[in-house]
Amino acid sequence: MARKQESILEVLMQCPWWVSVIVSVASYIGLAVALPSVEFKSVPFQAMANGIAPMAAYVALIFLIPAPISAFNAWRKRELVDRQTGIQSIRALNWKQFEELVAEAYRRTGYTVVENPGKGADGGVDIRLRKDGQLHLVQCKQWQLQKVGVNVVREMLGLMTAESAASAIVICSGIFTQEAKNFAERKAIDLVDGAQLESLIGQVRRAPQAAGTPMRQQASATLCPRCGSRLVLRTARKGANAGGQFYGCSAFPKCRHVQQRLS
Repeated sequence: MARKQESILEVLMQCPWWVSVIVSVASYIGLAVALPSVEFKSVPFQAMANGIAPMAAYVALIFLIPAPISAFNAWRKRELVDRQTGIQSIRALNWKQFEELVAEAYRRTGYTVVENPGKGADGGVDIRLRKDGQLHLVQCKQWQLQKVGVNVVREMLGLMTAESAASAIVICSGIFTQEAKNFAERKAIDLVDGAQLESLIGQVRRAPQAAGTPMRQQASATLCPRCGSRLVLRTARKGANAGGQFYGCSAFPKCRHVQQRLS
């Protein structure tokens, strides 16, 4: 699905609040100081430049509008993550809150996050993550009763190829079908089910900070200490620990780091 063309104000609302302040100041300096100081050979252009100068303050004020909206949204998303108590509270969220929850969780693990600003379920890429120059695509499925099937995973593989992304992630509040798991295996596609999402939110929540665990240390628990890729909660299928859960590097088989699941 094609993404709609975003206005500059919509883009600024998704950026940190201080970006709007910088754009506002830059626009005022450009229109009120820099542009009038330029000597144009064309009389109409010179007149236009001089005429724009009095409007500089109004333009700067317009670019300031997204700043408080951006600051409020950032606070609201932080609160959304911090007030989660478990999988039941996560499942009680609507689809938009679910996307914002996931976006904020990955933001806390060090990714640059771009959310889909659409007002309806996108059906494709909901969140774009960037880190170390690589793009990662995320699709969120707030399905409580229906298993996420292989068609969703196939769609993400196509989108990942189309956008030259390093990996794709499908996140749900429930579970995936075995066919979906089989299809994603040995591909750069991570399937994060409700239990894994609950674990991720538990790691990035600020509430445990009172117990003496620094926020940076909590966030780093979701990143591979060897290569910096994401750690994914997996279930051992063979050996003495069959059925047990552990964290494995999402870059497997290039990186084979594993660690025990945090309690």
